[in-house]
Amino acid sequence: MYTPKEIAIEAAKTLDMHKGLSIKLLEVTDVTSIADHFLICTGTSNTHVKTLCDSVEAKVVDELGEKLLHREGHRGGTWVLLDFGCLVVHVFTNETREFYDLERLWNDAKPVELTFGEEA
Repeated sequence: MYTPKEIAIEAAKTLDMHKGLSIKLLEVTDVTSIADHFLICTGTSNTHVKTLCDSVEAKVVDELGEKLLHREGHRGGTWVLLDFGCLVVHVFTNETREFYDLERLWNDAKPVELTFGEEA
């Protein structure tokens, strides 16, 4: 059994491994009851957005055992939302991310520091 934070960090690592850009993890437990964490990422194209989401879904569902409650926006490809209950993942194209500016909208949330790279 994984904690919500562990699930969020593993999802963030998956986005990083698949070349997701500007990955931000926000702890939202004090500002909303929607989820414990929001994970926000940019993909370089509609195809990249889909690939990032498919990779996160495989990691969280297949490896971590968390159920995907809802997936929205997949056909449009400019913004896909994956809702795992404790974690909501938002993957955008750059223009769509700038337009919605979730980091500003959820500026009361606590940023979680992410460190990626070589691990032992």
